[in-house]
Amino acid sequence: KDATSADFAIIGVGASKSALTPNKADSTPAAIRDALLRYSTFNATKNVDITKLTAADFGDVVNPDDQNKTIEDLQKPLANSRTLILLGGDNSITYSGVMALAKKIGNISKIGLITLDAHHDVRDGISNGSPIRQLVEAKLPGNQIVQIGISDYANSKFYADRVSKYGIHVISRNEFDAKNSAKYALTKLTGCEAIYLDIDIDVCDRSVVPAAPAAVPGGISANELRQIVANLAQDKRVNTFDITEIDASIDATDGRTSRLAALCILEIAGAKCLDY
Repeated sequence: KDATSADFAIIGVGASKSALTPNKADSTPAAIRDALLRYSTFNATKNVDITKLTAADFGDVVNPDDQNKTIEDLQKPLANSRTLILLGGDNSITYSGVMALAKKIGNISKIGLITLDAHHDVRDGISNGSPIRQLVEAKLPGNQIVQIGISDYANSKFYADRVSKYGIHVISRNEFDAKNSAKYALTKLTGCEAIYLDIDIDVCDRSVVPAAPAAVPGGISANELRQIVANLAQDKRVNTFDITEIDASIDATDGRTSRLAALCILEIAGAKCLDY
């Protein structure tokens, strides 16, 4: 429902213009909202119904491709929700989301960032391939960033060396385990006051996320993504999220990519029911 404040909220940030691959990711927030309607509110494993949470939909930001404007537009939703999920849109929104959170708490050095992603995203310029580099240049300490699911043959050595220089912690796809990877990431971020989780859907195998243009064969499964999202969301400091790199216009006819994004939202809500 619409509300001025909530335990749990979503907001559309459908950035698409800076992406390295031409796309229609601006159509994705609406597709994810539609996909949410396909599921119940009950988590049988946890024996919780997420309707116990007060929920809100804050609509869409007006100009998601303008990072500075988006940072401003996210301030009110961040102030009025305990948990906020940004519905992308391409991965450029991670910069806007983290910087908005930094503005809310007043110090970027108190933030930790976890990315579920096949790619390092440390390219030059401003695009969906650059948010991590932008954040490091904005003074987010590299050793407060953990990247999970980095895929072989999806990143150049030049960018891997840049990540190493930044001090970023990396768990490769071949090292991935939903439980242990989450535990490792949170242990590395014990000194952080708030943690932002970037869920780049192309961390998954291409067969389960056909609407992710940069997904590769051999990524993690849909269930592994759901598990690690739920595991990370149980930490009390992990209250700001984004879901990115989905172009709903090229999804399979069954809408499986948008449906997986919707299930990630529900997994987050289910985890927060144990906390709120």
